[in-house]
Amino acid sequence: MTVDPPPRPESSGPPPLVRLLQEFSLEANRYADSAGGRNDMHRTDLNALSVIMQHAAKNQVVTPGVLRRELHLSSPATTALIDRLHSSGHVVRERQGPDRRQVQLRMTPKAYRDGGAMFQPLARQMAAAMAEFTPEELEVATRFITSMTEATMRAGQEAAQQAAPPKTAP
Repeated sequence: MTVDPPPRPESSGPPPLVRLLQEFSLEANRYADSAGGRNDMHRTDLNALSVIMQHAAKNQVVTPGVLRRELHLSSPATTALIDRLHSSGHVVRERQGPDRRQVQLRMTPKAYRDGGAMFQPLARQMAAAMAEFTPEELEVATRFITSMTEATMRAGQEAAQQAAPPKTAP
């Protein structure tokens, strides 16, 4: 005998646009896993390179501590990550400026080449999809995605400040 699941209330679940954002996020993660896997790179490796690239675009220094905080990693996990990226030729450690004790992380030309090759199919497909929209439509989409990104960041900060629920015995 099969039992039908209880009916879902009409108002349950996120609005359709939020569901699409969730689907996009899931597919982007699947692409990153696939592209990284073909290049022996973990998703955390790709995220680290993305963080370094974002900071470099703003002329900001990236230290192991910055990477640790932005990726929510422990110190040992951060060290292992940087060691992997260094061994693969994607990151160099440099000591610059007046405080030579501070290690700064920089992406290598190899990291930019490999990243370009890994994400070129995605960039090509996205460019083709974007070509179907007018500049005005893309401006609205840009404002929307920016707003959703900022809302997600605020929610993440809020969640990080909330106390963990008490653990219950099984």
